[in-house]
Amino acid sequence: MEARRETPLGDTQDPFAAPNAGVRRLLRWVRQQWLIPILLLATVVRFYDLTAAAIWGDEGSSLLLARYTLGGIWEHAAFDVHPPLYFMLLHGWIGLFGEGILSIRSLSALAGIATVGLGMCLVDRLATRRAAIIAGVLLALLPTAVRYSQEVRMYSLLGLLLVGTTLALICWVRRPQRRRYLVIYALLMSAALYTHYFAVLAALSHWLYLGLIRLLPGYRLRHIQRKDWWLANLAIVALYLPWLPNLLDLTQHMEELKVGGDVGWEDPVTLSSLPSMIWLWLIQNEGDHLPLLLFCGMPLAMLALAGVAVARDRSVNHGSVLLALYTGVPLFLVFAVSFISPVFIERYLTAYALGLPMLAALAIDRLYSRVRVLALAVLVAFVGIEMVGVNTNATVDPNDQFNVMVDHINHHFVSGDRIVTSDMLWYLSYVYYNRTDAQIRLYTPPAADGRSTRPNHYGFGTLVSDEVYLDRLADLPKDSSRVWLIGDLDPEVADPFLPLPKTWQLRDQSNAGGAKARLFVVEKDDRTNGG
Repeated sequence: MEARRETPLGDTQDPFAAPNAGVRRLLRWVRQQWLIPILLLATVVRFYDLTAAAIWGDEGSSLLLARYTLGGIWEHAAFDVHPPLYFMLLHGWIGLFGEGILSIRSLSALAGIATVGLGMCLVDRLATRRAAIIAGVLLALLPTAVRYSQEVRMYSLLGLLLVGTTLALICWVRRPQRRRYLVIYALLMSAALYTHYFAVLAALSHWLYLGLIRLLPGYRLRHIQRKDWWLANLAIVALYLPWLPNLLDLTQHMEELKVGGDVGWEDPVTLSSLPSMIWLWLIQNEGDHLPLLLFCGMPLAMLALAGVAVARDRSVNHGSVLLALYTGVPLFLVFAVSFISPVFIERYLTAYALGLPMLAALAIDRLYSRVRVLALAVLVAFVGIEMVGVNTNATVDPNDQFNVMVDHINHHFVSGDRIVTSDMLWYLSYVYYNRTDAQIRLYTPPAADGRSTRPNHYGFGTLVSDEVYLDRLADLPKDSSRVWLIGDLDPEVADPFLPLPKTWQLRDQSNAGGAKARLFVVEKDDRTNGG
């Protein structure tokens, strides 16, 4: 009798096949096409409700800067706290796909998806295919990465560039004779430095890694002594030289940035800030409401996973050490510096948070070969924690967003209406949603001692021209008959517009997204008593 041939995947199913045959086929397909389902997961998570949250102030600043020519972006970014590359890319992206919210946020979403793919490729070169698949799932769901893949800012792009540089470094360490990896490394690292100043921390972790693998017992890799490594880094310096004068000028004007509120606004750190950052990465909440044992225990568990990944790494290139340095050095260094100048900000470190799920994947993979039940339990727990954060990100009420309030004004706007915002961040958001011909004004009343509260030309102030500022409500044009005032909805925040002119009568109010818009009708041309 002729033996029955095995039915190819996709052909008619055998009705007498074992009940779990479909599951086995699915798992076999995942192993063979491992990138595709994970990238689909990353896509779904990042594009879900991508347009639900309104554009906020930082995103508004990105859009204002991207409206300049490339030369204008270079000039204004020199006075900002971030380098110009992302804004230049956003400028080109808007030119191709428009300024709709789906379009502008898709740039970050696509960068986030690509980062998941590069992260899997990196782990695949450091360990097993199983570890790469685990890393892909954990990277796809990492809440801090998902969040900043949905914002019009440079943090998702920075993650893509830095994971790319780390992958290029590992490829070169494995095959140092292939210098093209160093060329790729130099280009990506230069691009990262033109994207965010904190990219230098990745370069530092790479140097420390090459130094350690030169000193670790056993087969010592001498890559740090190779001439081509030094030449690649000299190329990075050369490529960055055009921007260096702007960076030096910016560091000399830190006081102006502090006065404008663009730096130094973060609360001082405490010892609890470190575990809080880990919780932020994983659940988008600082975790200060949790029991102390859980609050401290979970970050310690993450540290233990990193320890397992490093301790059980038997590879020649010690890739786990690289990932541990990539995540740990920026985290602890920025935490320490923040006791002097607070810069311990989640979004600044999101690119380095990407190392955490990759380390966890390496640890889970190495535990699986010895303690399978424990490895699976850790994986399920990690995914469960991440799902809490993913749900936090997805919990958005589209009816309570800043754009709802602006749309109300757009709908009820009458030619000649004046619109005045009380805060720079409200102004930056409002400009994006404004559909009227009114020039949006920013209220900057003098301080009690007479000092001007106008921002200087550093930070966000570089994006705002002098005619936007309004020091007194009485300075509005004399023919103003209706004025919209945009302020904070929180009753505990003092109303900066008070006292209002007695002739102003409230006619309408709209609240949304933490802000309130009030329409005042000026009954007669006597506005000298207020503001």
